[in-house]
Amino acid sequence: MATLFSKIVKGEIPCYKVAETKDFLAFLDINPNTEGHTLCIPKLEVDKIFELDERTYTGLMSFSRNVAIAIGKSIACKRVGMTVIGLEVPHVHVHLIPLNSMEDARFTTKASLSPEDFERIAADIHRHL
Repeated sequence: MATLFSKIVKGEIPCYKVAETKDFLAFLDINPNTEGHTLCIPKLEVDKIFELDERTYTGLMSFSRNVAIAIGKSIACKRVGMTVIGLEVPHVHVHLIPLNSMEDARFTTKASLSPEDFERIAADIHRHL
């Protein structure tokens, strides 16, 4: 069964796209910890990160690095953190989160953004790729 993320990849569900290659997609988390919180996924539907083949795993890390650098140029923050949890959607995804404190990484406080905010942020990150 197709996951929510596979439906986003196929264009069946809209997203605020940040970056895309033949194998990977980055889009803003619609329930973000902070402004600029981005998800990077392989287009290949695999549940657990360590079940990815080595080429896809290293490709995802490289893709995520490039997106993180662009986030750091777009969003005022002390650093861009990365986490892989994967319990909420059974499709590998890397969270890239602009951090100013440890609280930003805890998934307990969420930023409230308008559709216009999401569009502006996605465009700004994309511009820095």
